[in-house]
Amino acid sequence: MSFDYDLFVIGGGSGGVRAGRVAAEGGARVALAEESRMGGTCVIRGCVPKKLMVFASGYRQAVIDAQEYGWDLTPGSFDWPRFRARLDAELNRLESVYRTNLARPGTTIHDQRATVVDPHTLRLADGTTVTARHILVATGGKPFVPDTVPGAELAMTSNDVFQMEELPKSILIVGGGYIATEFAFILKGLGVEVTQYYRGAQVLRGFDEEARGLVAEAMGHAGIDLHCGTDVERIEKRDGQLWVKASTGREACFDKVLYATGRRPNTEGLGLEAAGISLGRNGAVPVDAHNQTSVPSIFAIGDVTDRVQLTPVAIREGAAFVETVFKGNPTTVDYENIPSAVFTQPELGAVGLTEEEAREREPVDIYCAAFRPMQHAFIGRQERVMFKLVVAKESRKVLGCHIVAPGAGEMIQIAAVAVKMGATKADFDAVVAVHPTMAEEIVLMKQPVRSY
Repeated sequence: MSFDYDLFVIGGGSGGVRAGRVAAEGGARVALAEESRMGGTCVIRGCVPKKLMVFASGYRQAVIDAQEYGWDLTPGSFDWPRFRARLDAELNRLESVYRTNLARPGTTIHDQRATVVDPHTLRLADGTTVTARHILVATGGKPFVPDTVPGAELAMTSNDVFQMEELPKSILIVGGGYIATEFAFILKGLGVEVTQYYRGAQVLRGFDEEARGLVAEAMGHAGIDLHCGTDVERIEKRDGQLWVKASTGREACFDKVLYATGRRPNTEGLGLEAAGISLGRNGAVPVDAHNQTSVPSIFAIGDVTDRVQLTPVAIREGAAFVETVFKGNPTTVDYENIPSAVFTQPELGAVGLTEEEAREREPVDIYCAAFRPMQHAFIGRQERVMFKLVVAKESRKVLGCHIVAPGAGEMIQIAAVAVKMGATKADFDAVVAVHPTMAEEIVLMKQPVRSY
């Protein structure tokens, strides 16, 4: 049977673009459909614009610190329209790069929605049907807003933050994951009064408990009004603001409400069920180790599979898919010891097992140092940093590394190499410290603070 394309990719995010580009470079006839902007969540409405906002939000505190260090400076007001214009220009540039790299090897780009008709047929939004030997679903995820809360439709999501015409004076952020917590620090740093409701006992569920606690402590120092064990019961428009009643009975008004309560796979209306694929929890596409669904010609990668929701993981999955399907080299992705960073202020970097996970598996020693770094202590700032190693008692292998500090995202990338290689505590101890730095503590901790 002949097909219009060897590969049709649905979704122009990082994973889909990588798969389409590499397959086309190898000589495959490739098409890709994207109904929104090329680059997907990470480039257009996620990692990249968020990190640029992190940079922008940090300058207020930097100016205050500079004054304490002797500089004659005065914090000014933040010009959101000026920043947003520059942000939009940068995202346009990055989208153009993605589009150019994809088109260069001959990929056909369809700037419209595509849905699956059967295992080898797709329908474009303009009514055109095309066929493909292989279909790759890479449609990512979308913000989840519970439909059980009256008035929740009045709130915005993380997708909307970068499109605000002006900054609000006050905002309620609902959620306690990394998106909610990052935006709490960002918006507070830009001068917005931030309140955060989270129904759980502590923010950043899934990360190391001690690290979570230190981030929550930093939120207090930053002036973020955090309420754990609190959820939203109702939202109403009142006098130009949004009135919110909390599960605790608290009532308050805010200029904006931001829901950051997780993301769900973006599979609604794709036609996958009609093609013979039974979707999993929250609409996830079930796949095997080689990213193949129950329909042999259809594959899926990235957040749409709801495995590990990280852009670099989606890119690896896209590359593995091409190796397996087009290069005859069956390749899987290793999901063990994937490093991650939460761009709070200070940042949280993590790789490997948390203390809680490790002590459920085997006897462990915990090495931890929490302190005020020199830069803060000199000017009387109270914020602390933390360096932590989780070590197996028997093998002395470092099972996990957790850092809460400015630049933790940069540091954890390097530490992850050691953890991935199976470094032992003795390997860390053998390294000479770089002094004076915060990070030297990671090789200077000689005695465990506790053992299990």
